[in-house]
Amino acid sequence: MTLTASGLSKGYGTRQLFEGVTLHLPAGRRVALVGGNGTGKTTLLEIMAGMIEPDAGTVTKPRDARIGYLPQDLRDISGGTVRQHVIAGAGPLAELAGTLKELESRLGHSADPQHDLVARYGEAQSLFEQLGGYALEAEAAKVLAGLGFSAADSDRPLKELSGGWRMRAALARLLVSEPDILLLDEPTNHLDVDSMAWLERRLAAWSGSLLFVSHDRDFIDAVADRIVELASGTVTAYEGGFAEFVVARTEHLERVEAAAARQAREVARVERFVERFRYKASKARQVQSRVKTLQKLDRIQVPSRSDLAARFDFDAPPRSGRVVAELEEATVGYPDGDGPVVSGATLAVERGQTVALVGPNGAGKTTLLKLILGELPPSAGTVRIGANVRVAAFGQHQADELDGTKRAIEVFSAGIDPGRRNLRTVLGAFGFTGDDADRRVAELSGGERTRLALARLMVEPVNLLVLDEPTNHLDLPSCDILEDALGAYPGTVLLVTHDRHLIRAVADMLIEVRHGRAVWHLGADESVLYPDDPSVPRPSPLAPGTRPSAAVLPVGTDEPGRQNQSSEPHQPRTSPADRAERRRAGARARAATSALRRRVADLERSWAAADTEVSDLHVRLSDPALYDRPEEVHALASAHTEASDRAAALLAQWEASLAELEALDQQPAPERPAE
Repeated sequence: MTLTASGLSKGYGTRQLFEGVTLHLPAGRRVALVGGNGTGKTTLLEIMAGMIEPDAGTVTKPRDARIGYLPQDLRDISGGTVRQHVIAGAGPLAELAGTLKELESRLGHSADPQHDLVARYGEAQSLFEQLGGYALEAEAAKVLAGLGFSAADSDRPLKELSGGWRMRAALARLLVSEPDILLLDEPTNHLDVDSMAWLERRLAAWSGSLLFVSHDRDFIDAVADRIVELASGTVTAYEGGFAEFVVARTEHLERVEAAAARQAREVARVERFVERFRYKASKARQVQSRVKTLQKLDRIQVPSRSDLAARFDFDAPPRSGRVVAELEEATVGYPDGDGPVVSGATLAVERGQTVALVGPNGAGKTTLLKLILGELPPSAGTVRIGANVRVAAFGQHQADELDGTKRAIEVFSAGIDPGRRNLRTVLGAFGFTGDDADRRVAELSGGERTRLALARLMVEPVNLLVLDEPTNHLDLPSCDILEDALGAYPGTVLLVTHDRHLIRAVADMLIEVRHGRAVWHLGADESVLYPDDPSVPRPSPLAPGTRPSAAVLPVGTDEPGRQNQSSEPHQPRTSPADRAERRRAGARARAATSALRRRVADLERSWAAADTEVSDLHVRLSDPALYDRPEEVHALASAHTEASDRAAALLAQWEASLAELEALDQQPAPERPAE
């Protein structure tokens, strides 16, 4: 099943989102659609799904093709339980399941004719089994478990769930229904690291067509085999994952910029000729010819590198105490809850640390944040906030609370003393340049509203920055700038995010919140980010109420935030700049290895294809009847020689790359400097 868009154009009022977009989505292709906030990615998906009409162009698909679409925000959703909603996505098979349940209910009433009911029930059960109905229920249970639903939650009424869990239920329904063409708009926004890892594996094996929008680089790398960038009103396709995309996009931009520069020089030369001889009669024909050429010229548009990037900047914050927040045997829950959410938490966050909280949704990450910030009292234990701590907090729904009737500059500048600063210049650094600063909040995309909320939060200096899912709806360039800013931020950061790339890049340590416990991990422990990967060894979990062991505490401490009295020499903490450089070096090393692994896989596939071509040509050359056609023999022999040479070259490249990868894998991991 192939979905094809040809010449699509769409605009709203005077704003043109894109023009002349062509996109081909064959069966088995997994495409990531990336681009800046407000470039029209969601609009393009809605056109592909048949939800809105383009201003120009067409979308074609086979008549019997089934398209499944997951939007960013659910407008409405059916009733019933979670399990019923998911199974209902299977269409006629789900209706047959409903018939079976109805007959089972009626069989319990003695007033009904039992013989007819038993016969109908037997027929329906037999058909249900033949069509794989019982496998459907098992598949629904498997998908729901993979997306984080417990058995009890699967039987809850859908209307009782929060918006994030309803989105998971909608995603589960799509996966179980197995449409021929699957369109997903930011499917990871409401997932935790556990569910994201499961979804990656599921979609990487997807046999149909897949087009998805995501800002998560790890997710794109794991799922996509092609990336399509929507920028400057058009699309550009790149083969491979995110690492290849970054390299290829840079090369593409350089080529486009060089071509645009050559064109600009030629245009300038022609314009000088026109201006010089405009009023000279002997040159009138040449002038008119050149004027018409300029009018018909298709000017090369260079994608802007800066328009997509939100620039987050931090002034020097006031100095806080060494221990910013400390918990000792702290237990927290809600008065109307069934019990404590987190028990026996003992930890200390020190000045200058960047700490990421990770774990499944609902495990208590946000609750633990509220406990640390004093928004929830502990039911047991103690919580202490350090001296001179000034907090700025970004919540998951903060962007949705902005006043849609106000202009961006009004929201940004409200209540702020500009001092010597030009607030329009400051807002421009966050990506709202020129007329964008005067756009109404209601006209902004979800990512642009998030950027505006972050800009408003960060414009004044604080020494404790609390970010709860800040990357939701942010585009990739904005995520990159946020990563750089957090790496250079001189204060303390508490970060809740499912973006594993961001965690690896900025986190000094992790707090894993799971099963009612809070466990410390030094660095970005891969066993925490990929909890279901059996190849990654996991540390032994701590019992509730016990203190973290030395294995999960900073070197030189016996309790979080306290120096130990052991005989081991104290090792000085590295500076924030050193830690940031170490994180960047680690990220570069991981990116290099990741690119090499993909190169090995790509070379192996290319060599296999070339070797198959050699074999096919050899079979054709073995046909005796062929030699009655000398010209065809010559052509096939030449093709066979070329294919053999190509296969040999690819094999040599694959062997060399494989040897390089094996050598890197055998190298010991660099030791992490003590802090």
